[in-house]
Amino acid sequence: MTRPDSDLARSASVQGTPSSGEVGLTVVVACLNAAETIGEQLDALAGQRCPVSWELLICDNGSTDQTAAVVARYADRLPVRVVDASARRGPGAARNIGAASALGAWLAFCDADDVVAEDWLARMCAALEGHAFVAGRFDGSRLNSRRVLRSRVLDQQDGLQQAPRGRGLPHAGAGNMGIHTEVFRRVGGFDPSVPCLEDTDLSWRVQHAGVDLHYAADVVVHVRLRATLGQMYRQAVGYGRAHALLEERYGCAEELADDAGGMSALVSSTGERGPMAVLRAWLGHRPSMGRFVWQLGWHRGYHAATHASVETAPDAVRGEAPHP
Repeated sequence: MTRPDSDLARSASVQGTPSSGEVGLTVVVACLNAAETIGEQLDALAGQRCPVSWELLICDNGSTDQTAAVVARYADRLPVRVVDASARRGPGAARNIGAASALGAWLAFCDADDVVAEDWLARMCAALEGHAFVAGRFDGSRLNSRRVLRSRVLDQQDGLQQAPRGRGLPHAGAGNMGIHTEVFRRVGGFDPSVPCLEDTDLSWRVQHAGVDLHYAADVVVHVRLRATLGQMYRQAVGYGRAHALLEERYGCAEELADDAGGMSALVSSTGERGPMAVLRAWLGHRPSMGRFVWQLGWHRGYHAATHASVETAPDAVRGEAPHP
């Protein structure tokens, strides 16, 4: 775990508006086979004003669809570069490659299947001018049906994500996150060995380095949740596995076992764990099918990872993660 670094905290506190003539902001978008959705995100970015000079990096994690062709159509509307980020699969690894080639003094992350609000660039810059590490608000009402919204709890709508793990530190999703480039590089960026929840891990490491995470409610991203039961299940399995990995890393297993993204409310009051406990709880409470599938997947991933042997645990929790 990274020790608090007074020099890092001090450098973060004095870095304000980028100097005249330099690139102020680099927007990093990791993508994998995002041809169906990335155009909507690029439209949203193309229609905005940014108070500093900026660039957009599309970090292609190995797409085999028409993602590159879609992005190419925006070359005359956006300061966009496509970065080959196929060396290692995973959103954290792709974002790291983008951040390594970024020219901006600030970094802002959003996802290829979401849509930033119409003033996102300006609001993000305003937040980063006063804070070295910021997280914006997630909105699910625009891009999701009521059925999909019932499938899981959407965090980061009213404040930072809170959990009794990570020694009580808040965390945030990388789909709406900004950070001073100096801070990001000093702490080593995202850990590519964390298959998902890599943003949670980064949030904690940056805070352990002495930099606070600031919530900016006016920096809004409209998020797109998984829409089919199969997608919900696979993502939830990845989240469960990643939770187990963070438990091991941060030494907070008892607290983390109860935090399943809103899952614990439907788990048996006896303290029973695992997929069968979720099934029995569902039979008693009857939530939506999507909510049940999400819970089942989370507990399956978590249970499998925590019960793996010492020899097999690293492979069990480091498989390919569902992409944002």
